[in-house]
Amino acid sequence: MSIIYNNLNDLKTPLKNPVLTIGNFDGVHRGHLALFDKVKEIAHNIDGQSVVMTFDPHPIKVMKPGFHPPLITPTEQKLKLIQAAGIDIILCVPFTKEFASIPPEDFVTDILLGKIGIREIVVGYDYSFGYKRQGTIDLLKTMGERYDFKVHIIRQISVDGRIVSSTAIRKLVQEGDLDGAKKLLNRDYQVCGVVVKGKNRGARLLGYPTANLKLVDELVPKFGVYAVRVVIDEKEYNGLTNIGYNPTFGNNAFSVETYVLDFSGDLLGKTITVKFIKRLRDEKTFNSIEELAEQIGKDIVVAREIFKQEEEKKTNLCKS
Repeated sequence: MSIIYNNLNDLKTPLKNPVLTIGNFDGVHRGHLALFDKVKEIAHNIDGQSVVMTFDPHPIKVMKPGFHPPLITPTEQKLKLIQAAGIDIILCVPFTKEFASIPPEDFVTDILLGKIGIREIVVGYDYSFGYKRQGTIDLLKTMGERYDFKVHIIRQISVDGRIVSSTAIRKLVQEGDLDGAKKLLNRDYQVCGVVVKGKNRGARLLGYPTANLKLVDELVPKFGVYAVRVVIDEKEYNGLTNIGYNPTFGNNAFSVETYVLDFSGDLLGKTITVKFIKRLRDEKTFNSIEELAEQIGKDIVVAREIFKQEEEKKTNLCKS
């Protein structure tokens, strides 16, 4: 299990031959995982510790408040994903304007060497750092030669001809292309939230009780109906999620509502995770509540077939 430090001043004892990578790592996607794999490989070879430095809040929220794109992964989820990648030490550094003003050379000498004591560093092909991002890879290499640490550059990662980036993933999720997003993320896109009291229409009017989510996440898939997996108390269930405004009922606020298949129990107040498997259809206005209920029944049939196919794929993979 990774050790997480929320402040560089909490590093009281020297790390063992630390091998570091630095980044925002929004999404913790395949490109980020390639960096982590290289860090772990080098750390293993020199009997050292793998270290990831990331930031909270995301730097763009500090430097351009109100103009940032929606984040793919809130900080808590990002840290869990980095932990799951098998990193020894996570430095989640508070990002402030003061931190952003550190000159590149001082960032290397005071922080990378003075506080962390890096032996080697792994960065992406487009990495820059320090005040106004003036620190370049060439500067990092020059300082590496001067202060005796190695610099490794990881090339751009592509999947099926598409460059892996947080921007590309964000666009795919917003377009409802969950299959495309999954290929770049290496996992299903998910959101997390607390179940809050809704309009009580699901069970009362439609016969399908739904959990109304107050989201933690900023990035929401395109409006519509999705086949999903729902994590409740660490157990996974199949389900359907509707994202949008429930136009059949008119004059409604935005909502994310999930019907959990084959589940009975009170979810109010619980934190649940919704993993998006496949987009089924657009949100639409129905002529009556009965027509909507009939469509939900059809959606459930389609979703069950998708879940069945997913399970068959898993079984075949295990056999091969």
